[in-house]
Amino acid sequence: SDYEQLGYNLRSNLFQGGPLKSRSLMRDSYTPDIIQKAIRDPNYWHGRRIYELGKWYEKYFLDLKVQKAMKDKYG
Repeated sequence: SDYEQLGYNLRSNLFQGGPLKSRSLMRDSYTPDIIQKAIRDPNYWHGRRIYELGKWYEKYFLDLKVQKAMKDKYG
């Protein structure tokens, strides 16, 4: 049965799990001194400031509301 097959696979260690040491593209691409010099600023996110993202989302949701209102009014 499926249950016995699963038990056999677990006993024979076919499902070995994830790697013991995780790797990242940043650590593989850059030298350790670049990683140590990196500054993590919570107000600066991937080249954009948080308030810029907030403004973008505000405009995006306003646009969605306008589209919905137009669809309800004109079909």
